[in-house]
Amino acid sequence: MALKHEPTVPNHSAQDALRVLETVARHTTGVTDTELARLTGLTPERLTTLLRMLRREGYVEQVAEGAYVTGDALTRLGSAQGREQALRDKLQRTLDRLRDSVGAAVYLSRYVDGEVKIAQYADGPTTPVVNEWVDFRYSAHATAIGKSLLGQLDHNSRRDHLSRHKLARLTSRTITSDRLLLSRLESQPPTVPHLDLQEYAVGTVCAAVPISAGSAVGCLALSLPVEDAHRLRQAADTLNRNAAPVLLSLAI
Repeated sequence: MALKHEPTVPNHSAQDALRVLETVARHTTGVTDTELARLTGLTPERLTTLLRMLRREGYVEQVAEGAYVTGDALTRLGSAQGREQALRDKLQRTLDRLRDSVGAAVYLSRYVDGEVKIAQYADGPTTPVVNEWVDFRYSAHATAIGKSLLGQLDHNSRRDHLSRHKLARLTSRTITSDRLLLSRLESQPPTVPHLDLQEYAVGTVCAAVPISAGSAVGCLALSLPVEDAHRLRQAADTLNRNAAPVLLSLAI
């Protein structure tokens, strides 16, 4: 499966954060923000933002005289034993925080072995998940998640997916033309969220942003009841701006 990667906002942030983490890890006795700026080439403003995020996520800690060392979260994710559970727990805490910041149910999805898979999600009493009335594996053409994942594949991989999953009409807004869907996916800029405006289910709107770690194709998405549709684009922008910690966890 070939990918069609172009850097997105979360990708840039995660790459910069990894550079900071690698530098901190090399200095076992600690490294100051001044030294980090010099060694990473990041501006002080950019570095301050990244360090705030890395401290919040538990990847770095501040010790005597303000120097930074690696934190517990990085140690747990770097350990071979129990890494998978540590990663799930870390991602769940991040998704829960994202749910609260965007005021919507939030989903982490991946494209695995030619299929759409919801890996984890965060919901709550006031932020319910979408009722999966049609299996997400068979409805990628109608969901923001599916369109975001397909959008990261190359043309042949998209055609392969559509040849295995026919474009069923789920609502009056569902795209059922292969040609139209492929055209839309081709013309969508990588930094613009994919939307589902009642294409999967009447009464629900969704948005998804790509997050790709290495060769893995993934996305973060949110869903809202249609009466909150006016919040969709702003919520999607918030999701995109705050996606870097998820990417970082997957990349470590």
